[in-house]
Amino acid sequence: MSQVDGVTEAGLRTPKVAAIAGVVFSLLTLASFGLLWSAIPAEPQASGAWLAANADEVALALNLISFAGIAFLWFIGVIRDQLGRREDRFFATVFLGSGLLFLGMLFVAAAAIGAMLIVFEDQPAAFAASPEFRFARAVSYSLVNVYMVKMAGVFMISTSTVAMSTRFAPRWLAVLGYLLAVLLLLGSSFVRWSFALFPLWVLLLSVQILAGNLVRRAEV
Repeated sequence: MSQVDGVTEAGLRTPKVAAIAGVVFSLLTLASFGLLWSAIPAEPQASGAWLAANADEVALALNLISFAGIAFLWFIGVIRDQLGRREDRFFATVFLGSGLLFLGMLFVAAAAIGAMLIVFEDQPAAFAASPEFRFARAVSYSLVNVYMVKMAGVFMISTSTVAMSTRFAPRWLAVLGYLLAVLLLLGSSFVRWSFALFPLWVLLLSVQILAGNLVRRAEV
């Protein structure tokens, strides 16, 4: 190994506490979606009364989502660091692709809801009863409750599969990931809060990785 390679490897070494990014993502996501679920009606055909009554709560939730997305990118990096050279190309592609698709749809849905708040503030009476509002509401609803949740389930399945083969996480956590992913894939249309299973599972996985890193660091 050349001197330059050695310096580069040492300089780019992943911090052991980087796994806290998953904890941050989980807590921010649970907080933001808790606010959204309490502020926005579950039915996409509901009126726009929540735009006036709960605008502050929705705006706070959208701000939290932006930071949650940043933390999720770090979490993906933590998982890839755990795999190292054991990373399988097939499952790594599904893992990375589903994670980025999940994040992209999360941001697009948040942008759609944020746009509704901006337009409503400019034209409150006209926008709440307009076809544009119903369209934007339906788009954000479909993104979150259909496509984004499905990508979260695929992310859990691919991550659990990699965990089973490489054992970077306990077997029970991988099995739990499979079970919760099935609930997301099949039950998200019926149970609104089912998406909360995803950040809760990420929280468990992050705590496990963080604890393992701290133990190894103490043993060095």
